[in-house]
Amino acid sequence: MGPEQQATRIDSRLSALLDLVGRVYGTEEMVLKAGKLEALLLIRSQKPAQQLLGLQRLLFEDPTLSEAPAEEEYGAVITDLEGVLAGMMARRTLEESLEYKIRERLEEQHEKYLQEIKKEIVREWSGVENPQTLKKYARAEKMFARQLSRSAQEMLRPSRLEQIVGQDEAVAALVSKLASPYPPHIILYGPPGVGKTTAARLALANVQEMAGAVFSENAPFVEVDGATLRWDPREIADPLLGSVHDPIYQGARRSLVEGGVPEPKLGLVSDAHGGILFIDEIGEMDFALQSKLLKVLEDKRVNFDSAYYDPTDTEVPKYIRLLFEKGAPADFVLIGATTRPPEAISAALRSRCSAVYFEPLTPHEIEKIVHSSAARLNLAIEPEAARLVSGYTCEGRRAVSLLIDAYGRALYEDRYRGEGERQFVVTAALMQKVLASNRYFPLNPVWTGDRTETGRVLALGVSDYTGQVLEIEALAFPAAKSGRGEIRFNETAGSMARDSVFVAASLLRSLTGVDIKDFDLHLNVVGGGNIDGPSAGAAIFLAILSAVKKIPLRQDCAVTGEISLRGQLKTVGGITEKIYGARLAGLKKVVIPPGNGAGTGRRFPDIKIATAGEVGDLLPHFMESGALRQLQIK
Repeated sequence: MGPEQQATRIDSRLSALLDLVGRVYGTEEMVLKAGKLEALLLIRSQKPAQQLLGLQRLLFEDPTLSEAPAEEEYGAVITDLEGVLAGMMARRTLEESLEYKIRERLEEQHEKYLQEIKKEIVREWSGVENPQTLKKYARAEKMFARQLSRSAQEMLRPSRLEQIVGQDEAVAALVSKLASPYPPHIILYGPPGVGKTTAARLALANVQEMAGAVFSENAPFVEVDGATLRWDPREIADPLLGSVHDPIYQGARRSLVEGGVPEPKLGLVSDAHGGILFIDEIGEMDFALQSKLLKVLEDKRVNFDSAYYDPTDTEVPKYIRLLFEKGAPADFVLIGATTRPPEAISAALRSRCSAVYFEPLTPHEIEKIVHSSAARLNLAIEPEAARLVSGYTCEGRRAVSLLIDAYGRALYEDRYRGEGERQFVVTAALMQKVLASNRYFPLNPVWTGDRTETGRVLALGVSDYTGQVLEIEALAFPAAKSGRGEIRFNETAGSMARDSVFVAASLLRSLTGVDIKDFDLHLNVVGGGNIDGPSAGAAIFLAILSAVKKIPLRQDCAVTGEISLRGQLKTVGGITEKIYGARLAGLKKVVIPPGNGAGTGRRFPDIKIATAGEVGDLLPHFMESGALRQLQIK
């Protein structure tokens, strides 16, 4: 390359370098900075050496540089200056990139915040749906539309109060209480599967059709299972009564959290305002929760409290201020249902509720339910098969379940009634297979009959709401040493039954002059049953008297009643259930105290119900006339 070409190339590079410096710094900034560094006149010079010296002062930011480069050094100096300028450009590019990313991030955050505000506004005005939620909703709708079959229990459930079998008195009591201008709170007691829940569901609609009913057409019926309700001592979550979601807890709305405002959440008692709150299995609720429910029943509202609530805060919404200052309305009628005894309910709550008792279903009523359900299933059933069901359960729901099981078994075995007819038949043999596969046992396996036995008597007991017949037997031997006889009795029978033994022994000595200490006496409650009350006192007396005097007793009759030291029979509880148990055992007669005699026979026309006020009236029901004449009673 010749000198002229080299000079031309240097001029071109220098010109390009000057142009690039101007673009990097900008014209105004370069002029200012070059002026401060005493490089402006040098850069504007027409001599390359002076221009390069000015650029060195500018780029190196060193005004002390004074020696201009020689002509042979131009290329090297330009290369150095280009390197410095490239570094500056790289640094500036990086800074600009970072600034851009920062601005972009800030814009994203700002946009996100604006989007959340927009979503909140859209949610308040037009709902919370989006493509994802709508897709999930459509999927859920398809799942609801697809089902294996309709529940047979649901199909066979009564749809009118008249279809509830065997509970006419209970249904009438329930509806009449709700139809009152001042309907009370109600607790339904009774065994499972007899129609308590169904009656509660249907009662409201029945009452709404009556003139003067306090329930409006749109009165709510809120149903909840008491077994699922638990009292939260922290009071963070209470689906029954309601709770307050404080700002620090998850659950309060974001708009309230940011302002530090607590948000009350209404419970089921407020949802039931103006209608009925039905709590199934209310006996399973915590006593603490029952007590808190009692407070709501008295105040007819739920009071909320929170340390985060500031009544002077102008950011508190009106509805939250109203709930904290006046409480949430909760004026409803409570209907509770339980299979447990009244003692399982808080005494304070129980005292404020009217009681309605649903009775065990009789065998005839169970048969009626079975035949009615079979007709609705287009299923033929032999009368003996229905009688079998009535001997193994006193619950309508279980009876229907057994019928449904038998239906499936009939389908499996492909049994038909006649050629070409597509109606299945449930025979007694088929039902026996179903009972065996479900491990069912007879409700009362006690053997009774038209016979007499010495030292054996049948007593009536009750477990929950189901009556049963108890076998009490006694065996007496002359004591090895007179006056030193021993008495043995079931440890599992309970202390009350043991006390009845000593009462019977004293009464025996008082009436016959026989001292029980002259005998070794062994009493036994067959099956180890627990007798939690004195109602077996009369039966224990008869068993001891029969064993000691060797007098046979009738085995087709049972007795219940507490016996006093004066030989009187005292009133006992659970008499309807006890008579039901006697009916299941096939007994022809039961003897009860006079105080239990009113109206007990209306549901049991096929069993004789006699009353005996004292021992003298009791003995003829169990002893033959000849034995009575031989027995010397004072």
